[in-house]
Amino acid sequence: MSVKILAVDTATENCSVALIIDGKVHSRSAVAPREHTIKILPFVDEVLKEAGVRLQDLDALAFGQGPGSFTGVRIGIGIAQGLAFGADLPMIGISTLEAMAQAAYRIHGATQIAGAIDARMSEVYFGMYQRNDDATWSPLVSDMVSVPAELAAKLPDQTGEWLTVGTGWDAYPDALETLPLETKASDILYPEAQDMAILALQKFEQGLAVPVEESTPVYVRDTVTWKKLPGRE
Repeated sequence: MSVKILAVDTATENCSVALIIDGKVHSRSAVAPREHTIKILPFVDEVLKEAGVRLQDLDALAFGQGPGSFTGVRIGIGIAQGLAFGADLPMIGISTLEAMAQAAYRIHGATQIAGAIDARMSEVYFGMYQRNDDATWSPLVSDMVSVPAELAAKLPDQTGEWLTVGTGWDAYPDALETLPLETKASDILYPEAQDMAILALQKFEQGLAVPVEESTPVYVRDTVTWKKLPGRE
């Protein structure tokens, strides 16, 4: 019996949905900032109809757990939890940075990935992944948030070429170019649900799906600093 998993992601400017079934991926995607809540459920309906399955026929529901936009991550997990709860499905959270690593392998065959997502506030969400022989990924450093200029001191020494993915490289090119890595640029800017579906299938087979109430986002950045106005306490 083939495993059927639906993946949804709204953690960045990109909004995407994918369904993996019998090894085939049905997907929808659109770069549509501020329109995620409008597009995501119609995308879900489209891929389910395209594959000829119902939500309750699925085995699990995957979601982009972050890092990414605080609002985007919340929208994604909220919708995913609602769908999973209604259909009594377990959930699988997928790192947006790991999803872009999977995309880099799918598109370019790359096996060493350095991902940087523009986190605003002069920071990036950063992660480094290496592909294993069993087609899984290992993080060399945990997904983090950092000022680009301070990243070099936080990274282990590495050799070989690293493909760069994410919006952070274009947002802070001067600072990130100082990293002690041999890098090659790619055109991959955002995570895609089709890559999350592949990763979720691996994690499902490893027994890593959890009940809806145990699914959690990964914001990475714990606090937002608010600038006090003059005269305000």
